[in-house]
Amino acid sequence: MIRIKIAIGIFITILFILIVKIYYISVKSNALYAQIAQNNIIKTEDIPPLRGIIRDNNGIALAVNKLGFAIEIKPHLSKKAKIHTLNEKIEKLVKFFPKFKFEKLKKEYLKKDSAYVHKYIKVVRFIPYEEIIPYFSEISMDNDIKIVPASKRFYPYGEILSHVLGYVAKANIKDVRNDYVASLTGFTGKSSIEKYYNKVLEGKEGVKISEVSAYNKEVKVLKKVNPTKKNITLSIDVRLEEYIAKLFKGKSGAVIVMNVKDGSILSAGSYPGFDPNKFVNGISFKEWHKISTDFNHPFTNKLINGLYPPGSIVKPGVGLSFLDSKYINKNTIFYDPGYIELGNRKFRCWKKNGHHKVNMIKAIRESCDVYFYKGSLKVGIDSISKVLDRFGFGQKTGVDLYGESRGILPSRKWKLDRYGKPWFQGETVITSIGQGYFLVTPMQIARYTAMIATGHTVTPHFIKKIGKENIYFKNSSIFSKKEYRYVKTIRKAMYEVCNSPHGTATNYLSTKIVLAGKTGTAQVVGIPQEEKKRMKENELTYFKRSHAWLTTYGPYKHPKYAVTVLVEHGGHGGHAAGSIVSKIYDKLYELGYIKRTN
Repeated sequence: MIRIKIAIGIFITILFILIVKIYYISVKSNALYAQIAQNNIIKTEDIPPLRGIIRDNNGIALAVNKLGFAIEIKPHLSKKAKIHTLNEKIEKLVKFFPKFKFEKLKKEYLKKDSAYVHKYIKVVRFIPYEEIIPYFSEISMDNDIKIVPASKRFYPYGEILSHVLGYVAKANIKDVRNDYVASLTGFTGKSSIEKYYNKVLEGKEGVKISEVSAYNKEVKVLKKVNPTKKNITLSIDVRLEEYIAKLFKGKSGAVIVMNVKDGSILSAGSYPGFDPNKFVNGISFKEWHKISTDFNHPFTNKLINGLYPPGSIVKPGVGLSFLDSKYINKNTIFYDPGYIELGNRKFRCWKKNGHHKVNMIKAIRESCDVYFYKGSLKVGIDSISKVLDRFGFGQKTGVDLYGESRGILPSRKWKLDRYGKPWFQGETVITSIGQGYFLVTPMQIARYTAMIATGHTVTPHFIKKIGKENIYFKNSSIFSKKEYRYVKTIRKAMYEVCNSPHGTATNYLSTKIVLAGKTGTAQVVGIPQEEKKRMKENELTYFKRSHAWLTTYGPYKHPKYAVTVLVEHGGHGGHAAGSIVSKIYDKLYELGYIKRTN
């Protein structure tokens, strides 16, 4: 009897467990399996956006997207049993498109294939439309190969705008991790405008929700949201860019044409440039080696990363610091015998026998070094650096190019912080003429020139519109009423640089526009004390020659544009850059940007 009860108890327990299990499977798990079934028939895909177009201020396209196709191969063909199939597919592609190498395509596939990958694997990122069309039907019939629409960034003007636009290239692991759109497109902005405005240009992904069969074939589109993008318009004029590139052919350096009132940049070039199109799908080692070993540094954006001694172009700013002190006024005279002695060293003027009696205007007009040596010793480095700091030296200008350098504005504090050493009077002397530790970028010099011309701050910028929205930048005054009187003296001196018979730029300018400006000859090697006779620039080897600066604004009475030119190893600023500056102003007049000459 007991055995029968035990047997019945076991039977009832088993029956109860079975009933609970059936209930769980048929009722409780219904929602779960319904969801799984739903997922099996509903497919969600993100749609990558097409990158925004970049245009100049006349609507001319500077960066566009070429349309074509990418090629993908079915996953899981790297398994031993299927590797021959993979080889066949790649051989077919190489047969149709001989420019692709079998080993490279296979390596690309194997790198991405795994048991966890269920999407087709992209082995060719871009083939132009006209190249793939002859084989489109034959490739499409192969179920293991898929042809999908693709785009490729293209820069119609090549190296002319390389350092302004930058370039787009393959996204790396860090890019993909931080940017979902980059993970979809496989590309991202790598430098300059393309990187600075990357989030705007790359746009927002779309989405497609569709019903698919058990074989993953699309049956019906349930919902589709198209991706969005924004085009941008820059302030530059590509006609002027092309013209200046021709003027600078065979030279190394930088040119900036900036609106002095709002900081918008009409033209900017860093020379030599590079072809950004070569970087889009990956540059070859041979091409990269050629660029990276060129002594003229075509890959360096000299507009914002080229660091140069400013030389004499900083004298108007230093002169303002003199006038702002209680020691010097515009009529203060210093005698220049051709040098000063400080300790056991001679600091020489560029003019061997000196300029004799010199006041502020003559010192700037004729670029007298001794005037600034003597003035700087009276005023001191702290007062000089304080005024130059207001012009933005040693700071980023805020220009909308990625990776701008700060340069160096030397001062007592700067040297102590950087080197832990005291400041010496000899360093004050050479700083006053833009040598020594002093380093600037061409963008800083263009901004400084605009600030002298107008008396207010400007933010250099290339952006004009994002989509249809105009972008504006604020500015503010930097001088007090008293200082404006001093600035008038500085402006008059800069006028005489370009127009007086004794001006350092007068003989080299031949434009119809009345200009004010300053030349600069920035040494790249020191002159030994024992050298009695200073060698001429053309007697030096190329890379030992001074950098040539000429920064200007015009028209003089109604300033509209600043034009800053740096010719690397060009020697005297007026001689090397005068003709370039003159032709740029004449072109501005011809294009209608300047409507009056004075």
